[in-house]
Amino acid sequence: MGVTIRHLTQLLSEVEARTKLLITLSDGKPDDYDTYRGAYGIEDTRMALIEARRSGIHPFCITIDNEAKDYLPHMYGAVNYAVIDEVRKLPLKVSDIYRRLTT
Repeated sequence: MGVTIRHLTQLLSEVEARTKLLITLSDGKPDDYDTYRGAYGIEDTRMALIEARRSGIHPFCITIDNEAKDYLPHMYGAVNYAVIDEVRKLPLKVSDIYRRLTT
């Protein structure tokens, strides 16, 4: 996840915009087929998000993981994520999330 965030940060740095949002849709903790999991995956993602913020990008995560409150505040910050308890509710929640991000 950290690699992807770093790549998108680079792409967004080339975009001229007053506000740059990086919205992540996630089903759970950063995890890959190799050793990219657990504390390493979380910390690398957290560092990539810090780098994005330093570049003027505002990261936000939307997840369906009910355990996200255990790790997303450490990665994204206390208010930069939303947990959707059922994926079918996502279309209904998008307008609320948009308002939250733009006010």
